[in-house]
Amino acid sequence: MGLPGGVGKVKRPLLWGVGIITVGVLTVGSVSYFLNRGKQDYNLEALTVPVKQENLQVTIEASGTIQPIQSVNVSPKTSGRLEELYVEQGDRIEQGSAIARMENDQFQSQFERFQSNLEEAQARLAEAKAGPRIEEIEQARANLEQAKARLAEAQARIPENIAQLAFQVESAQSRFDLAQERLNRNEQLLTEGAIAQDRFDEVRNEYRNAQAALSEARQRLQEARNTDQPEIQRLEAAVAQARANLQQLESGTRQEEIDRLEASVRSAKAQLKEAEIQLQDTLVKAPFTGIVTQKYATEGAFVTPTTSASSTAAATSTSIIALAEGLEILAKVPEVDVTPLKKGQAVEIIADAFPDQVFKGEVKLIAPEAIVEQNVTSFEVRIDLLSGLQQLRSGMNVDVTFLGEELEKTIVIPTVAVVTQKGETGVIVVNEEEKPTFQPVTLGLTIDNQTQILEGLDNTDRVFIDLPEELRRQTELNNQ
Repeated sequence: MGLPGGVGKVKRPLLWGVGIITVGVLTVGSVSYFLNRGKQDYNLEALTVPVKQENLQVTIEASGTIQPIQSVNVSPKTSGRLEELYVEQGDRIEQGSAIARMENDQFQSQFERFQSNLEEAQARLAEAKAGPRIEEIEQARANLEQAKARLAEAQARIPENIAQLAFQVESAQSRFDLAQERLNRNEQLLTEGAIAQDRFDEVRNEYRNAQAALSEARQRLQEARNTDQPEIQRLEAAVAQARANLQQLESGTRQEEIDRLEASVRSAKAQLKEAEIQLQDTLVKAPFTGIVTQKYATEGAFVTPTTSASSTAAATSTSIIALAEGLEILAKVPEVDVTPLKKGQAVEIIADAFPDQVFKGEVKLIAPEAIVEQNVTSFEVRIDLLSGLQQLRSGMNVDVTFLGEELEKTIVIPTVAVVTQKGETGVIVVNEEEKPTFQPVTLGLTIDNQTQILEGLDNTDRVFIDLPEELRRQTELNNQ
């Protein structure tokens, strides 16, 4: 497709700035014959054209596809049942807005439990920092006085009991000593026959009774000592504890206790934050502003996280929706044409769906690495759309033309005018006698049906683009 004002397209994908030598239809023999003829029997105006000086713009053609700038398949962070879906296909949604809500009863309950734990920990800390109330201090003082009174009472009572039991032991010991003495004396009398056996048995029985009474008195004394001493110790410990409680209340909460309670509060906050994150993750939000292009799940479906987040074609039932934003063109440019391309370069776009419209774009990014498909090496080029955003759709096929460097006021001739003579490239020009003359030239770029001439011509020359009929027949004979 030619462009107005000398704008055309490179016919073959060669390196930038390298001209294409087109072999003309004139052979060396026919040209020599034509130049040596003296009689002019042809229409010079019909067979020649003037050399032109005009602006040329180098172009490169490629094909591409329209695709979203951003595209993602949205899925939840955790597996679960889809409770609510808030969007439909075609809806435009803002970044951060809710797309869907997963079932979250368990996470809600856990959040409320940790929230209650935090409130309790904060209350304990606040109470410790505030210190005890006056009523608590007065109660602690009363408890101390009561403990002291119980201890004093026990200390007054227990020694008296022990003294009485000790006196009973002493009395029993005296009776036992007396009974033993009588027993010893009556044993001697019994041996001498001074007393009867019955009398001796009575004395021995008294001895045994005294012995039993002494043993019983001693046991009661030992039991009293074993029982009353621990009671004294217990009451003394109760007094010490009551005194310590009072001192703690009067001096306030210790810093160590406050530090412990503050640590408990921090731990409760961390647990609540974790529960809050888990609860928030059940609400699926839009990662960016865009349009819902596909809907994959319905309410009640079991959905799991997926890693196919960047490809709509790879979406599975694990995704909820596909979200896309913006349009751009992904074109594939052969490696021989990619060198002159640069970021910001203007691009003309023709879509198959709109063959009569030319849309505008510019180069956004040239891939740093080539791709090879079916043994063809090319580079992907991303193109920003500057027009047609309301008409073009994702997935449409397009032809793109990269508008390259503009050659200003350069000498150009029709490509068919280029010939060779004896291996030298040139053109047939009209000399001052209006006769054909071979003129060597240096070729530049060949764009569409025009070739740039770097040296050998100026804009006052005329060149032959066709041969007279007689010379054409002669050429055909020479080529047979």
